Amino acid sequence: MKTMIAMLLAVFASTAVYAADDCAAMAAEKKLAGAARTSFLKKCQADSGAPAGCEKTADDKKLAGAARNSFVKKCEADAKGNQASAACEATAKEKKLAGAAKTSFVKKCVADAASAN
Repeated sequence: MKTMIAMLLAVFASTAVYAADDCAAMAAEKKLAGAARTSFLKKCQADSGAPAGCEKTADDKKLAGAARNSFVKKCEADAKGNQASAACEATAKEKKLAGAAKTSFVKKCVADAASAN
């Protein structure tokens, strides 16, 4: 049972990453920056249905009560973390960062995104 849950979470997390990658790619195509980019990414990622996916997965697993609340909370937090990471990776790519500079930028970007929430 735990293995199955872990596999489902991995599939969901990878789907959320792809949605975030698509949103970041679209923002890059549109050459959005600053507040416009942030607003676009937020709406795009919300439209991708990541949090709703957590609710659906909880329904599919027939979770209820505290187990459901715990699962949905962790699932949504994981999705947000993956989206922030993908957006930061896309920004680093736009800035043509590589190596240690890219690693440092992405690490700081993800930390800033986490503290903003």
